[in-house]
Amino acid sequence: MRLLALTLCSLLIGTANAAPDSRATEERLAKSLLDIKNNRLDIAMNEVDSLLRVNPNYKLAQLVRGDLLMAKAGAISSFGSASHASGDKIQDLRDEARVRLQRAQAQPQTRHAPRYLWKLNEQQKYALVVDTSRSTLYVYENVNGEPRYVADFYVTIGKLGTEKVSSGDQRTPIGVYFIRANLPKKQLSDMYGSGAFPLSYPNEWDRKNGRTGSGIWLHGTPSDTYSRPPRASNGCVVLGNDDLNKLAPYLQVGITPVIITNKMAWDSKEDDADRTALLHEIELWRRDWASLNTDAYLKHYAHNFSSENTNYAAWAKQKQTVNAGKSWIKVNLADLSLFTYPDQPDMVVVDFEQDYSSSNLSNRMKKRQYWVKLNNRWQIIYEGGA
Repeated sequence: MRLLALTLCSLLIGTANAAPDSRATEERLAKSLLDIKNNRLDIAMNEVDSLLRVNPNYKLAQLVRGDLLMAKAGAISSFGSASHASGDKIQDLRDEARVRLQRAQAQPQTRHAPRYLWKLNEQQKYALVVDTSRSTLYVYENVNGEPRYVADFYVTIGKLGTEKVSSGDQRTPIGVYFIRANLPKKQLSDMYGSGAFPLSYPNEWDRKNGRTGSGIWLHGTPSDTYSRPPRASNGCVVLGNDDLNKLAPYLQVGITPVIITNKMAWDSKEDDADRTALLHEIELWRRDWASLNTDAYLKHYAHNFSSENTNYAAWAKQKQTVNAGKSWIKVNLADLSLFTYPDQPDMVVVDFEQDYSSSNLSNRMKKRQYWVKLNNRWQIIYEGGA
């Protein structure tokens, strides 16, 4: 029994002084494990039984209950050491216990905004950030263009972690993505649970870097499964069905951004200065284009720029030819949004609605650009339709 308590204590190291969040299941799980550590087995059993009455398919709670029964009989010495248990599955549940405890006993950062959400446009009512290191998906509401914390959920990611490179590598991609579709439960097999929301992987940066694969979704769990271990999917971001149902109303197809990062980073004063400088550069780009000063306009593009299969040289030649045939140009931008790219220092995804008119052509389109800071100046390395 002492060894069981010591094992559970090791799961709690570094989090014991933090305040629990509002997630009832994780609070009860944490309380039951603390009660075990303190040798209050009857109280721990009551907590676990209460948890299982609400979530009978919660495998981690089932394991804790089994341990409690065997501990009372003196037949167990450590967490998840019941006889005939699969070693891999027990390790998965130990990992889930550790993550759940960290989440239950860590206060969410509600004062600070994640650095990835530099600017949300009016259509983007909410934004999601997935911190894979904490198995947590955060929901932020758009309040006058600034993100405000709403909620967070436990999630599962790929079996082999992050940094997806190729099809079938069982990794979750890192990057800036958008909700592409809403697939209801009736269109899916049971493994996807209560629904699925495909993401826009591979994005433009992924394709530029030769990353392959598809089918990266936000989705639920099978009907007989409350939750999955932290690393158990083929690359998708997986939530429990109840959590997915709570998340679904926040999601807008084609609009909601989903930023997936290896570790959450928070906004800083340096970010404020960079954001201001980038917004200024975007306005200069618009003015230079509208002025028909093609040389000044092209200086906003990096020499490693590409647009689908077009490189900088071909892009510059085409713009010089097109602009030479115009007597005037007007360009207006609306619904501007800015998202810094995880694990890519000084790169920002910029989306906007472009209203273009000229002496011989008019159109309106959604556009996406990738800007990078090179030699302390922001330049475009990708441009195309969004």
